Amino acid sequence: MCLGMPGQIVEVWENSEATVDFWGVRKSVRLDNLTDTVVLGDFIIDHSGWAVRVIPPSDVADTLALYELLLAEAGEDPIVRDVCAHLA
Repeated sequence: MCLGMPGQIVEVWENSEATVDFWGVRKSVRLDNLTDTVVLGDFIIDHSGWAVRVIPPSDVADTLALYELLLAEAGEDPIVRDVCAHLA
């Protein structure tokens, strides 16, 4: 099973690529698949280095809370581990 990761846009380059913050880990994410334009502060769902959707502002708090719950129940932080592996 693949799990997309929510992250916050911290820098955008010509709407084709962005730096995204995932719980303190930053990585480059492609934006080409999005139909929405993103701006600094937006949250997206990333899958394998590609943004697959913009999280509506009204859903951000619930989405992040769900991921925090999943991480707590896992007893480790597999999302940060996965992001760090992609950065290496």
